[in-house]
Amino acid sequence: MISFVRDGVKIMSSNMHIKLVAINARYTHSSPALFYIRHELEKHLNSPHISLHQFSINENYHEMVLRLGADDPDAIFISALIWNSDIVERLVEDLSSCLPRCQLVVGGPQAQIIADKVGENCTVVVGEIEGIDPAFYQALQGGSLEKRYRGHFQVVREEGLASIYRQEDFAEYLQNRQIYYETSRGCPFACSYCLSAAEVGVYHKPLSQVQEELDLILAHAPKTLRFIDRTYNDNWRRGLAIWKMLMEYDCQTLFHFEIAPDFFTEEIFDFLKTVPAGRFQFEIGIQSTNDPTLDAICRRMKTEKVRQIVSRLASYSNIHLHVDLILGLPYETRETFLRSFEDVFAMGAHYIQMGLLKMLPDTPLFQQREEFGYVASKIPPYSVYQNSWLDADAMADLYWFCECVEKFLNNRFFVSLWRYLQVTGEFVAPVFLDILHIGKEEGLFERATTQELLSSILVKWASGREDAVFLRQLLRYDWLRLGHKTFPEMLLPVGEETLLQTRDRLYRQMPDDLEGLYVKRERNRFFKRTVCWSCGPELLDFLQLGDGQYDCLCFVAEREESVHRHQRVYCL
Repeated sequence: MISFVRDGVKIMSSNMHIKLVAINARYTHSSPALFYIRHELEKHLNSPHISLHQFSINENYHEMVLRLGADDPDAIFISALIWNSDIVERLVEDLSSCLPRCQLVVGGPQAQIIADKVGENCTVVVGEIEGIDPAFYQALQGGSLEKRYRGHFQVVREEGLASIYRQEDFAEYLQNRQIYYETSRGCPFACSYCLSAAEVGVYHKPLSQVQEELDLILAHAPKTLRFIDRTYNDNWRRGLAIWKMLMEYDCQTLFHFEIAPDFFTEEIFDFLKTVPAGRFQFEIGIQSTNDPTLDAICRRMKTEKVRQIVSRLASYSNIHLHVDLILGLPYETRETFLRSFEDVFAMGAHYIQMGLLKMLPDTPLFQQREEFGYVASKIPPYSVYQNSWLDADAMADLYWFCECVEKFLNNRFFVSLWRYLQVTGEFVAPVFLDILHIGKEEGLFERATTQELLSSILVKWASGREDAVFLRQLLRYDWLRLGHKTFPEMLLPVGEETLLQTRDRLYRQMPDDLEGLYVKRERNRFFKRTVCWSCGPELLDFLQLGDGQYDCLCFVAEREESVHRHQRVYCL
């Protein structure tokens, strides 16, 4: 073997043919892991021929094997995660048979699990590829890899993270895909259910490097750039500096961040108020508002402070807020879980994701599973079925409750309806339990989830309430804000002016020119494209539209600059 030293690194002479493989949850996703692996291979090997292959879990498996087996590669690296673990296991089995001389290397969060099942057919890398011993590359070149290697996070903290993307990647590997980017690695928290609990410390890229990398990425105007920092704002001054940096780019990219409310300051709030709608999206992991639960999972958090911060962010109406709760955590009973939901709903977040706890191997909570009475699946995604606080029936009931919330709340269909419940202070857990009961009777979980189906269920739910008439008005308003031109049958007003009649009346009554809406030459076009509804003063008063002298809403053919991008509405 011929070797030489370049920039202090021993380089093996090689023209190895190496394929890097990711199996993503969706076609539109991408895998930054492949780009990090490519960088490390090119750093330690001399001129390897490397190709990246990104599949989705829904692709034809046989064709996947054929594509990976073509051209007789010397090595194949595969990224193993919860959602693709079963496919990776099959690939290792089949590729080891089809390509007996090819070295198979598996990394990622599920690498050790793959090793436990099919380890005789592959090499696994546990931990950071950047932190692996250089002997790994010598063995790779010599075809003598051991069965297991570990990459150490400490090396990342000492040596930093590379810039992994190139100009040509955006026209090839990243075209029409979401782009993932990290400005830091590691997490300041050590939640016991999370794989990051084993890591110590956080590494932050220099701001100059972040600026250079953003210049490259944003020059290609991606639709979405997802920052995958575990806690983006753990250093709030640095996080704010990058946010300000992003606002200097002339692009319409949506930036997604995972943030912790623990690190907010007045300076941050002052800046966030100025961010244009539709540019920032925050994912906030609250998980629970039950203090014994938070203590058990090592997630220290001041619930009241979180409530104030999320509510304040929601009041700005320019940043999409995605809040996480987890079903099945220790010490979380049915009552405390529903109370956590009540607490988070009152904060005004736009999306409440209530995921089922995954009992991930190699986490502290996994080691406590017997102590806490957990029964969970032994195969990915390791979903829990019961614990000491929720038996199987209670866990199942709450699971369907979460699915009901997902279908009715986590979209832009019924924004004013949920706002009404927030304003009135009604306990919403019983509301969703009632909706769930009706939904099951209507076959909600066996049918396509359309706004019409969901509206019909809500009409039935509202029918027995004292405010049923007003709730129907809210449902009609929400329906028209989505751009519909007519009401569905269940929302048709009885004995009232129709939408066409209202439009014709306004056409006759309105002046030739109406400042802010139309000029004379565009008047006909305006009314032709506008939906007009005589809704009455009670709804207008709740919506804080008009000044009491008008009773009609006009839904024009343009979108609001807001989180939900509803139709723009005027009062006439």
